[in-house]
Amino acid sequence: MGMTMTQKILAAHAGLPEVHAGDLIEAKLDIVLGNDVTTPVAIGVFEKAGFTEVFDNERIVIALDHYTPCKDIKSAELCVTAREFAKKHNIKHLYDVGTVGIEHALLPEQGIVGPGDCIIGADSHTCTYGALGAFSTGVGSTDMAAGMASGLNWFRVPSAIKVELKGKLQPYVSGKDVILHLIGMIGVDGALYQSLEFTGEGVSELSMDDRFTISNMAIEAGGKNGIFPVDDKTMEYIKGRFGREPAVYEADEDAEYERVVTIDLSTLEPTVSLPHLPSNTRTVREAAGMPIQQVVIGSCTNGRMSDMRVAASILSGHKVADGVRCIVIPATQEIYLECLKEGILETFVKAGCAVSAPTCGPCLGGHMGVMADGERAVATTNRNFVGRMGHTGSEVILASPAVAAASAIAGCVAAPEA
Repeated sequence: MGMTMTQKILAAHAGLPEVHAGDLIEAKLDIVLGNDVTTPVAIGVFEKAGFTEVFDNERIVIALDHYTPCKDIKSAELCVTAREFAKKHNIKHLYDVGTVGIEHALLPEQGIVGPGDCIIGADSHTCTYGALGAFSTGVGSTDMAAGMASGLNWFRVPSAIKVELKGKLQPYVSGKDVILHLIGMIGVDGALYQSLEFTGEGVSELSMDDRFTISNMAIEAGGKNGIFPVDDKTMEYIKGRFGREPAVYEADEDAEYERVVTIDLSTLEPTVSLPHLPSNTRTVREAAGMPIQQVVIGSCTNGRMSDMRVAASILSGHKVADGVRCIVIPATQEIYLECLKEGILETFVKAGCAVSAPTCGPCLGGHMGVMADGERAVATTNRNFVGRMGHTGSEVILASPAVAAASAIAGCVAAPEA
């Protein structure tokens, strides 16, 4: 029996001719990632275990993105711990205030990750890099500590679900709608510890930003990772960014999949996930009119340049509805600067939005948009669990940037006008 794309990457990094679902392997790591919340915990484990050196100071990335610029004394102390560790071990990739971006937008942008890589990160949305044809997955801080010391990690090889995409997206339908639709189909545990492998003619119709969004939310279906084939769009994206030689893997024709899910992109409509699970999906037509008090446009899921552009195109010439707060967060400094150059920041400010420096901020109820009891937000983030963005009595509706911008103008859940 042949191997899936994920299995081929894991076999290569384990130095094995082949692996099969359920195998326990030790694999070499290309990148180990942590943030300001998880890295200090990993540092504690690292030092308690008696480690004195990292395996490679160029293959560890620390992005201080969750609570920065620091919101309180505790977050400031966490960042100090990470900074001192980075200085002690001469970590080349430390991203701090002024250079930091939301980690899962930052690493692809900076060319740190690429096709064929094996990546672990102490953040659940590390699966984002599957958009580049890499195996990437979230781990705990203990695994991060071991990875920083040894450059190795144990994995149980996942089985896979093939997601066949066909057709072409309609206007104002994006990768966010695709992944919300899929999670609605299979549930939040529908791909538990499995690889979601995206294939089919429809892949070529998706932009890289669409693919990043889809891979990012593979974890919301329980997936170990999400992964796309490497094609011309992938290679064009990494050109001039990725300094290492990319390794391109393809699934065997006789690769074994647990199931096959087919999605016709041309039939999809703007979609939202209602509280309190990403699988609680409705079309915007079905959810239209639900009143809101806040809109958040940003996050590691939808804070990229194309997201900023589509939101600005809808908000241009309009005003955010009375009683609604619209918070816009470009995901990286480069995206922020490009928004400035293109006049997009001016569009947001004139529309009545608050524009933040790059941060995870409100996505995890951190800061820059925490909600009170009884408030409801439309957000381009990835999770809408109880209390995710503040008070346990608040609610989050997941949506695309287009839907979020249209909702900010309407003051309720609304579809963008084509």
